[in-house]
Order: sequence, then structure tokens, then C-alpha cells
Amino acid sequence: MTGAAPGRTAALAVTALVLNAFVWGVSWWPFRQLQGHGLHPLWATALMYLMIVAGVLAVNFKALRGFLASPQLWLLGAAAGLTNVGFNWAVTVGDVVRVVLLFYLMPAWSVLVAWWLLGEKPTAGSLLRLALAMAGVLVVLKTPDSAWPVPQGAADWLAIGGGLSFAVTNSLLRKCADTPGSARMLAMFGGSGLLAALAALLGMALEVVPGPALQAAGIPVMLGLGLAFMASNTALLYGAARLTAGTTAIVMLTEILFASLSSAALGAAELTPRVLLGGSLIVLAAVLAAAAPSAEKGRTGAK
Repeated sequence: MTGAAPGRTAALAVTALVLNAFVWGVSWWPFRQLQGHGLHPLWATALMYLMIVAGVLAVNFKALRGFLASPQLWLLGAAAGLTNVGFNWAVTVGDVVRVVLLFYLMPAWSVLVAWWLLGEKPTAGSLLRLALAMAGVLVVLKTPDSAWPVPQGAADWLAIGGGLSFAVTNSLLRKCADTPGSARMLAMFGGSGLLAALAALLGMALEVVPGPALQAAGIPVMLGLGLAFMASNTALLYGAARLTAGTTAIVMLTEILFASLSSAALGAAELTPRVLLGGSLIVLAAVLAAAAPSAEKGRTGAK
């Protein structure tokens, strides 16, 4: 659908997207709870998405045939998996607001990724938005303890890498637009589960990730998180199909709001003036990308 649906349907679609953004914005809390109960976020991600894959196959087993018939979907699964590995691990070990802001460089990365994967040459407007976002990230990265605005630890690198993988995921979704929707969904969920499991096994071998040892008290958290992500993905599919891509992108930015408020309230982030300034530049770049004139998108070949 190319335009926003009128009336009640549009309101429900926006509500669905806000629900999706809320789940992702506060997901850092259950991931940290699970880590406290003996389950590293990589293992939690693997279990959660593999449970979702089992549900998808139980409802529509034919999706597996569509996935196996499209080699490009393997790349989509890998990109989606790296996105989840980066984001879910980063919000567990880093400052939540800082992580979410660095992750939301995704619209800026999309300019370069679409040029590489889709042959879409950047316009003057897209390059301006890229420069604006990069200025914002330099402000966020420059801390009083660092002489240069560079990533300060694993969480920063994971967030930046996750945002880049998210941009690749979006471009691959467009490149694989002719494949069945159920096959694309299976690729993304399956890739997320398998990549998280592989990363966890590699982390165990390197002694940076402990083995899974979920305590009984963490089981309700794990089940609740899995159900929440199933609901959020269903909400995303419903809302994104009924609103314009620009509207969807802008509504999804509420994830930053939910992450900021929840993490600040629970002491998992520090809202300094520097972070607020840099974050404002990154968010502005994302809003401008979402609101870019359709004529410009047409010139670059966007669908």
C-alpha cells in the first residue's frame, strides 16, 4: 500500500507500530534480567527466535520451500541475524540511550548500502542527511575521557555494526521483494536465531560468553519476551503494510523515546547535554530521510 489508510485503520496501524517500537525500546530490561538469571543475551536471542521459527513453520511449513528456493534469502537471514546480535548484546552491556542512538545511524548507512547493493546513486539531499547524522554520532562518541570521537568499547561497536546490518537488511528486503513474504519472514527469524547461536558458541570458545544456565526464575521472563517479540513483529507487519514507508519510519523513531525514558528512570543511561545534542542531530537526519520527497526517492530507484 502506498498511502496511509484513512480513519480507524490508519489509527490502528500507527498504534501497532508504536507497540512494536515500545517492545524494542524497553527490550533492554528483560535481556538484562535474563543475564542476571544466567542466560546471556546471545543465548536469549537464539532461543527466542528459534521458538518463533518453530511457530512460523507450524502455521505455514511451505515457507521453508520458498526460503530454500531463493539463495538471496540466506544473505537476508545473515544480515538480520547480525542486526539482532549487535543490538541485543549492546543494550545489555552498554549505556542504553547511547546504544540506541548509534544503532539509529541506520538511515545514514542506508544511503551507502543502497548505492552498493541497489545501484541507487545518492542525491544531494541524502548526502546532506548522511553528513548530519555523522555529525551527531561524532558528538555522541566524544566523551570527556577520550581525545577523539571514536567508539569507546564493545557496546559502541556492536551498536554501530547492528545499525549497519539493519541497513543491509532493509536493502536486501527490497532486493528480495519478489520472494514470498512468509519465506522472507522465515529467513529473518531463522537467521536471527542461528547467528545468535553461532555467536554464542564462538563466544564460549573465546571465553567471553558463558554457557546457558537459565535459572527457574528466568523462565517466565524468557517466555514473556518471546511472546512480546512475536506480538511486536505481527504489529510491525500490520502497521507497515497500511502506512507509507515515510510515516512508518517516523513512528518507529518513538523507540528512542521509550528506550531513553525507561533507561533513564531505571539508571541504565545518562542523559547528558552532549548525548541529547548528538541524538537530536541523528534523529533529525532520520526524520528528514523518512520525509524525503517521493520525487527524490523515484530518482534514486527506491520502491
